[in-house]
Amino acid sequence: MAPRLQLEKAAWRWVETVKPEDIGREHVELSYRVNVPACRRGTCRRNCKGNPNCLVGIGEQAWLGEIDENAFHNIDDPNSERRDKNTFVGLTNLGATCYVNTFLQVWFHNLELRRSLYLCQNPRAQDHNIQLDYEPESICEHLQYLFALLQNSNRRYIDPSGLVKALGLDTGQQQDAQEFSKLFLSLLEDTLSKQKSTTLQNIIQRQFCGQFSYVTVCNQCGRASPLPSRFYELELNIQGHKNLNECITEFLKEEKLDGDNRYFCESCQNKQCATRRIKLHSLPRTLNLQLMRFVFDRTTGHKKKLNTFISFPEQLDMGPFLETPQDQQCVYELSAVLIHRGVSAYSGHYIAHVKDARTSDWYKFNDEEIEKMEGKKLQLGIEEDIAETVKSQTRKPKCSKGYHCSRNAYMLVYKVQEEESTDPTANDVQVPGFLQRLVDQDNHKFEEWCTEMAEMRRQSVDKGKAKHEEVKELYELLPVQDGQPYEFVPLEWLKKWLDDSTATKEMDNSLFLCSHGKLHPDKVGEAKRVSMAAAHILYQRYGGGPRLDGSSLCRECVSQRCRVLRLKNQLNEDYREVTNLVKRTLGSSEEGYWVGKSSLRSWRQLAMEQLEEDEQETMHGSGQTNGQAAHSRFNKEYGPHLPEDSEEAMKTFNEDILCTHGGLSILETERRLVPSAVWIKVRAYFPKAPEFTQRQLRCGQCLTLEQEEKDNEAVSKMMAQDQKNQLLNLFQEKNRPLLTKWPQGTDTLFIVPMFFVDEWKKFIRRPTKSSPVSSVGNSLLLCPHGGFMFTYESLINGDFQHVALLWPSEWEVISKLFIVDQAISLHCSGPETATGTTPQYTTQPELCWECREGFIFQQQRDLREYTQATIYVRKVVEDKAVVKEAAPELNASSSEAEPEEEKEELPKADGEGESDFSQSEDGAKRAKMSDGSAATLSTGAMIMGRSGSIRRSTRHRKLRGEKALIVSASQTLKELKIQIMHAFSVAPFDQNLSIEGKGLTDDSASLGSLGVIPESIVCLKADEPIADYAAMDDVYQVGMPEEGFKGTGLLGH
Repeated sequence: MAPRLQLEKAAWRWVETVKPEDIGREHVELSYRVNVPACRRGTCRRNCKGNPNCLVGIGEQAWLGEIDENAFHNIDDPNSERRDKNTFVGLTNLGATCYVNTFLQVWFHNLELRRSLYLCQNPRAQDHNIQLDYEPESICEHLQYLFALLQNSNRRYIDPSGLVKALGLDTGQQQDAQEFSKLFLSLLEDTLSKQKSTTLQNIIQRQFCGQFSYVTVCNQCGRASPLPSRFYELELNIQGHKNLNECITEFLKEEKLDGDNRYFCESCQNKQCATRRIKLHSLPRTLNLQLMRFVFDRTTGHKKKLNTFISFPEQLDMGPFLETPQDQQCVYELSAVLIHRGVSAYSGHYIAHVKDARTSDWYKFNDEEIEKMEGKKLQLGIEEDIAETVKSQTRKPKCSKGYHCSRNAYMLVYKVQEEESTDPTANDVQVPGFLQRLVDQDNHKFEEWCTEMAEMRRQSVDKGKAKHEEVKELYELLPVQDGQPYEFVPLEWLKKWLDDSTATKEMDNSLFLCSHGKLHPDKVGEAKRVSMAAAHILYQRYGGGPRLDGSSLCRECVSQRCRVLRLKNQLNEDYREVTNLVKRTLGSSEEGYWVGKSSLRSWRQLAMEQLEEDEQETMHGSGQTNGQAAHSRFNKEYGPHLPEDSEEAMKTFNEDILCTHGGLSILETERRLVPSAVWIKVRAYFPKAPEFTQRQLRCGQCLTLEQEEKDNEAVSKMMAQDQKNQLLNLFQEKNRPLLTKWPQGTDTLFIVPMFFVDEWKKFIRRPTKSSPVSSVGNSLLLCPHGGFMFTYESLINGDFQHVALLWPSEWEVISKLFIVDQAISLHCSGPETATGTTPQYTTQPELCWECREGFIFQQQRDLREYTQATIYVRKVVEDKAVVKEAAPELNASSSEAEPEEEKEELPKADGEGESDFSQSEDGAKRAKMSDGSAATLSTGAMIMGRSGSIRRSTRHRKLRGEKALIVSASQTLKELKIQIMHAFSVAPFDQNLSIEGKGLTDDSASLGSLGVIPESIVCLKADEPIADYAAMDDVYQVGMPEEGFKGTGLLGH
């Protein structure tokens, strides 16, 4: 189908030959595109909005043809949550609790531990009312219930949140799995010790506890000192080893104690060289071997993971490592391997490979997912492909038969090898009746949920099938056959009707109506023409209105649009004629007319706007008149544009040469003379436009005001010249009094605000553009009590930029020329003499100490509580040398670079260095020199913007290699270090930061408390960088310091 614009042009092409009064039914139907051919399926890639008969691409594709029932709902099959036969139950990962799930599965498959836990007394579960939800309290109760569900639940996986919540674990933070194992077994042992049965009290020790001793032998006397101890797992170092035997051998190897590490021998009664080793005396039934993959890296100050390959056997003989192997069973079989996927110690994922004690099959437990290994063999190959992101990869070594090799295994669980039992029920563990009742209760809830989900699926399918039949039936009725009655329905409503994901509401045609209550011609592209039979069914089922049939085509709107389009064509011809006429020179005897230049440039646009004023009654839903859309296209295609502000201001023709008094404007540059033929043409479009003939006089009132303005400007110039002559030195900044060296010949100076001086200079420089200054606002320098706000030293050190000093003669002139609200004077008594007498300084009004202290306190507070400020980080080398790879930036108002020795003066602490005007000049000099300044600044250097003097820059001079950072007072030093890490590629633990020689060391302290204020320069000294910045980034993804299991139930909290 033709594009939308082509359809629109074709719908109104007839207006070129038909006048508004000659419009017939056929012209109205052309405007509404009633007879445009309908599109066939397959011919349109998307729906043709310009064609009301196109019913393709509105969403019907999803309903035509056969549809799969699953398309009618988004509910998963509840049976997918059901446990398969002869499979185990998984555990939900609550965020970062995979390390908990792996150990729960390992302990569940320890049949003796499970059997013993089932024997624990649990009166709450035994007396529980199955009509209520069961909520365990103690750790033992939680573990009982969890194991019972893992054994007999109908669910594919269960939720361990009850146990995790009881332990107080953070589900969003991954913890050390090995530490969790130790703490949980210790907590469980303590809980079981309260049981009455001694068998239950000792189950943890019987299963996991072994005995060894630290034996120290004196090299001098040979005395052996054993220290017996128990263990629940052996922590084996894997660094530098290839197999499990090497790790165990190193664990038991002899250690020499010599030098400063010598041993105090009880027999020798002094320190002697000695040897120390660990001796294994007894082993538990379940031997937990912790492979120390997560170690502390001294170079980074954080943990890292060792991705070292370690081989381990399926059958482990511990006999060679025992002191008395003949007394016990020493051969163990591998029963579980716990895996950590990932290269970092701070992230990754935990899974467990566990051997079923009953069938000897191996299973991989990955939270909710459980996979059975083929052929009763442990398969770790796929788990070893996860860490391929490690930069330096080592090839996996070949493993002998009966051995496995892994770089991700962090714990191996071995069980003592036992003779095969002839009793088939020896490995069976039965769930006690009181726990089975709770499991049955949970299974009943699960079955009810499955039934409810299945019913919801069925209802959705039934609803979808009914909708399918409805759509198929109605869609065939939608197209209008020749001669059939029809109606217009909203296109968007049809799309939502065909989109089953949205609820179908009633039809709303009110937005399509014109001011005559019929279908607006501009809205036909947003509606579709359908058969009246189909429309009747849709309105009957869904309601809505008003209904728009063939009688709703608006003849009035079409007639008005026809008039506008025809006038537009005539306007183009008149525009060309006017353009040619204005080029003609006006004859000497020919009468001319004044027109505004802006009006003449934009008269065609103004004419179109004038025509559209007659179309306001045809406003439709979009808030535009019939002519506005055509007008916007007209402007785009033909019209020269005014600037936006001019176009908005221009409402009528010749408005731009009309003064405020209704007469001809006195600005001759804004108008021009045109021939009468031009005015006649233009006046036809603007009958109400103001008319000014060539003989029209300019507005008398405007001429009077213009003369008055010229007179005022002359007075201002005279005033400015007079004030400049009387205060020439103040204007040129010559012969200015200095605070640092009191001038001879006077004991009084006067003070005015610098703001007054700056405003006065503006007036002197441009008297016709600036307002004259009438008053001196000295109250700006006073507190509410009328006291002065600045001290002598504060004026010396920087506050002088707020004030200007005046000679008494200058003050006398200013007092006559301006209104002064309050005189402020500075007095020097007792000038310096050869005998060492120091002058005293006082002010009138006197200094208000209370307000001065409050002002300083507020300054300091603002410096400590900023929300966004810039600081500069400067990298230093060997504690002294600042990185200066380029010259400082030039001052914006000076041709010379500022001296590098110049440092920004930081605000002082409350009251520090403040003195009143009783301080001597000599004392001020000494204080100034003690600050390390080479010389005292002149007044001209202190006042910003004085011509002929070098001003003191308040802008930071940034050096190459120095970087600006945006910070807030509340952020911590650690967060700043992370910003510096990204800016300088220096790890936070390699950063030594300082401000003015004071080190910044407390990572948890805020920048405000550390004295980091806006514009501070932070010096960075970097230690030797580390090589692996990827590991460094991973470490600093942890937003808070590592706290382990602090505050959890594992530590008794």
